[in-house]
Amino acid sequence: MTLPRLPQPAASRPRRRLLLGLAAAAALPLLQGCFPVVATGVGAGAAMISDRRTSGTYVEDEGIEWKVASRIRDRFGDSVHVNVTSYNRNVLLTGEIPNETVRGELDRLVAGVEHVRGVINEVAIAPISSLTARANDTLITSNVKARFVDAQRFSAHSVKVVTEANVVFLLGIVTRTEADAAAEIARTSQGVRKVVRVFEYISDDEARRRDNPTGARR
Repeated sequence: MTLPRLPQPAASRPRRRLLLGLAAAAALPLLQGCFPVVATGVGAGAAMISDRRTSGTYVEDEGIEWKVASRIRDRFGDSVHVNVTSYNRNVLLTGEIPNETVRGELDRLVAGVEHVRGVINEVAIAPISSLTARANDTLITSNVKARFVDAQRFSAHSVKVVTEANVVFLLGIVTRTEADAAAEIARTSQGVRKVVRVFEYISDDEARRRDNPTGARR
């Protein structure tokens, strides 16, 4: 006999999110170098459908991240910690590096990758962060995303969240109203020290056009 599933108590939801975030943080090392599997999976296809980028740009962004990360790893090895996020072919760099010389090299390296439109270099000159600090950043990202969903003020798929040293970077193709709502939610989330907007703005009409699943995809 199958027992009925009881509803989850509201008080347990924060704990569940914490456990999910810790699991995600623990899995990060296992995902290093697994781009072909992740990018071509069913999850990527579902995310592509709900994304405001074109399907071609979505795939290009995945490729840009892979190429840039590979070149940074080949050039600097373990002497730097740099996270690469490409959105609509604009590349955000976060993490820690030893000096300004490396910062300049990173700019040139990224600019040399095919399809890159621009570089937003937000790396800090600082000691490489600990695994504990990175796990905390992962928890903050998970919490901000969950609060986006709970708030229901805009489509959570429209905003990408990146956290580095308790600073939350928000990327996406959004309206001004959506950007303000996302920034407010992120700013008031636990553990967030600062919010940086890395948005591209569109009109309400353009947002509706991009969100229309029957509309033409370029």
